[in-house]
Amino acid sequence: MSSAEEQAELAVAELRSAWGVQPDGVWAAPGRVNLIGEHVDYNGGRCLPLALTRVTAAAARRRDDDRVRLASTDPSAAPFEGTLADLGPGAVSGWAAYAAGTLWAVQQAGVDVPGMDLAVSSDVPLGAGLSSSASLEAAVAIAAAELAGRDDDEALRHLLIRAAIRAENEVVGAGTGGMDQTVALLAEEGSALLIHTRDLRTEPVHLGLAEAGLELMVIDTRVSHTLADGQYAERRADCDEAARQLGLEWLSDAGPADVERLADPRLRARARHVVSENQRVDTVVELVRAGRVAEIGPLLDASHASLRNDYEVSAVELDVVVAAAREAGALGARMVGGGFGGSAIALIRPGDAEAVGDAVLAACRQRGLAEPVTLTVTSGPAARRIC
Repeated sequence: MSSAEEQAELAVAELRSAWGVQPDGVWAAPGRVNLIGEHVDYNGGRCLPLALTRVTAAAARRRDDDRVRLASTDPSAAPFEGTLADLGPGAVSGWAAYAAGTLWAVQQAGVDVPGMDLAVSSDVPLGAGLSSSASLEAAVAIAAAELAGRDDDEALRHLLIRAAIRAENEVVGAGTGGMDQTVALLAEEGSALLIHTRDLRTEPVHLGLAEAGLELMVIDTRVSHTLADGQYAERRADCDEAARQLGLEWLSDAGPADVERLADPRLRARARHVVSENQRVDTVVELVRAGRVAEIGPLLDASHASLRNDYEVSAVELDVVVAAAREAGALGARMVGGGFGGSAIALIRPGDAEAVGDAVLAACRQRGLAEPVTLTVTSGPAARRIC
């Protein structure tokens, strides 16, 4: 049984248990891992994520009134009950803000969202930098749109992307860019998705990892992070100020010479990361398209160094597992996601998976850190209806 099928069954069971109803349908949306292009999405830059085969499933039933009832298989997630008028900024908190906020944003986008009973189940790790939040938002968004009678097409998906971003920014209060929601709704199986974040243009980039005899390993440090705790917002504010001082709409429009014009060393470091990371994305895309994916390792390494030194979003756990993975034979490794915890990725040969996994475990034990969880991942499809 696939991850999506398993989570769909669990979501249906939760819907029955929580609200005593059968679903009209079940929808699933993937988590994601970003190959490269970190903290550039809100700066108008380019990033290269891929969808995971791990998903959030949403089982939903349309109601004849304006009530909204939300439940989750996560025992720490309290059920939510309200009305369609109760879902906007300041009205909902906790996990329900992601789901209810998405329903509010989809309404604001002009979709006639009905009242509904909805339950979710997910195997995307929470707080691991694998975008469990956008996975939830995309699953809820596509469920709500189809319950409203909207046909699933490219125009709808772009509308839902914008709505999900708005939910996270305005209802949850996390100042994220659009990378996560875009890949959740537009990914193609077997490919990464090159996203031009200022206008959400996308291009699939076939990875060819298996053909090159390579795998992508995710190393979950099991140190949870949150994007609404102020650190993420501080980095975004730094970038906005750097762009303002340079007279640019988007910091990604800066070049190396512009970076050196910034007098404040902190702003200069933030801008240096954004400029260099965009350059790394472009080089990785060129290499992958040329069938030279095995050569991207040093660019992953450089990305981690930039995130650690210039953007200051790494953590001791991330630095330890990245170093251990490289020493054990990884071709390259870096932290992924917002930082301050979460996960790293390592580009490895399949025969090195056990050695790399053992090495990162041993390194964390030696430092007295939480024991990490490792898994190899493949590129999965975008949000879709399961049944």
